[in-house]
Amino acid sequence: MEFSHINEAGFAKMVDVSGKEVTFRKAVAEGSIRMKREVLEQIKNGGVRKGEVLNTALVAGISAAKRTWELIPMCHNIPLNGAEIAFSYGEGVLTVTATVTTDGKTGAEMEALTAVSVALLTIYDMIKSADKGAVMENIRLREKSGGKSGEVRYD
Repeated sequence: MEFSHINEAGFAKMVDVSGKEVTFRKAVAEGSIRMKREVLEQIKNGGVRKGEVLNTALVAGISAAKRTWELIPMCHNIPLNGAEIAFSYGEGVLTVTATVTTDGKTGAEMEALTAVSVALLTIYDMIKSADKGAVMENIRLREKSGGKSGEVRYD
């Protein structure tokens, strides 16, 4: 079996994308944080002691998307066209969705997943004094488009 991130000597390498075509690429990822209902209500009403949770998580998620290449060793430094973070509420759960776009030779899946992960970590950091048992879960890629594989949705 040939590994894409291992060279002939058995050492890690970054995949060379110089031969790939530049295309518009989009990735959407999501993840959730389950918490006490009263803490979720505090987030909705702006009553969390540490401050405004959603705007802080939004900025953290976008910043993380832009710096993914610094966090994940073999990721390429790709220019992002855009990064958006959205939030939705469920029964005792807050879901974070990140949408990242680029015109490039490699996709933005890792950027979208990193954005969701860091946004969730930021939410946890801001609510941990009220709910140390909050659980981050179901972080996953929902869809991607562009490149050789075209449009793919994961339900």
